Amino acid sequence: MRHVRWAAAIFALGATMTLNSADAAPTYEILKFEDLDGWEDDDHSAALAVFQETCADIKDAEWATLCALATSQPSARTFFELFFRPVLINGEDQALFTGYFEPELRGSRRRGGPYQYPLHSKPPEVQNGSTWFSRREIEEQNLLDGRGLELVWIDDPVEKFFLQVQGSGRVKLAEGGAMRVGYGGKNGHEYRSIGQELIRRGTYEPHQVSAQVIRRWVQRNPIEGAELLRHNPSYVFFREVSEVPADKGPLGAMNRSITPMRSIAVDPKFNTLGGPVWIEKGGAKPLHRLMIAQDTGSAIKGAQRADIYYGTGDQAGRAAGRIRDRGRLVALMPIQTAYTLAPGG
Repeated sequence: MRHVRWAAAIFALGATMTLNSADAAPTYEILKFEDLDGWEDDDHSAALAVFQETCADIKDAEWATLCALATSQPSARTFFELFFRPVLINGEDQALFTGYFEPELRGSRRRGGPYQYPLHSKPPEVQNGSTWFSRREIEEQNLLDGRGLELVWIDDPVEKFFLQVQGSGRVKLAEGGAMRVGYGGKNGHEYRSIGQELIRRGTYEPHQVSAQVIRRWVQRNPIEGAELLRHNPSYVFFREVSEVPADKGPLGAMNRSITPMRSIAVDPKFNTLGGPVWIEKGGAKPLHRLMIAQDTGSAIKGAQRADIYYGTGDQAGRAAGRIRDRGRLVALMPIQTAYTLAPGG
């Protein structure tokens, strides 16, 4: 979706995780299912249904076999226990969980009145994997103006920024109806946390930072707020998404709708997109649940890092914005893959 596709989501606005082993070879430890806290109490059928939505898109023969078998198992829990092994990757690192959601914004297909902040489609000269101009350069030099790249005009620059962090959202149109927008590319610059910048400046303590706090600060300080937003050089482009029904979630990195509280964004260098991942999130509202890795995010780096998709709208946004918790992630891998990576397991 990003952002969501990249996410998207990626709502690590207040903190990012330092992984001491980020550049080292990953470590793998095979666990038992009884080592997973709360495993027996989860709704494995709900997880299996989400797994089946994207497992056919995993380009691997072993996964393809498991995907075919998933439709014929009488018990979802038995399916996972029979054909997978829990693998703890980089177990010396403590996990960091954040949350993301699909925002709902107000906008218009035509510029006018409060609708002054455009969402742009990707310029044709921007190539995937290449670096284009930074957010500051794009805005200060008006590099996108007058090119017919505007998809829709939004009434709030902060909401536009957060939509770029999320990567996907719905826009309620002044003309009536709504449109859904999804990730359409980016300028190639790495995401930089504005929450971390406010902490660095001493404006807030780490425990005080949330999406709502950042939003209010920028709105109270419009000039300094615009400068703060430019601290993040990453700039996300959008496309109109018309193929997703209104009752389905936004598209994730696998180009399939994601599911609230069952889909997570992960670092695909460590976790297979489409694969099941057991999470044990601490914090004020602990969450121990089998999730499916169906999304990615530019701020989601490392084996023990995940963004939990909370759903659409303000309530989901408030819940997602409060999440910055520790714990651990355990990937469920096909048996052969697991023992290849951890032969002594």
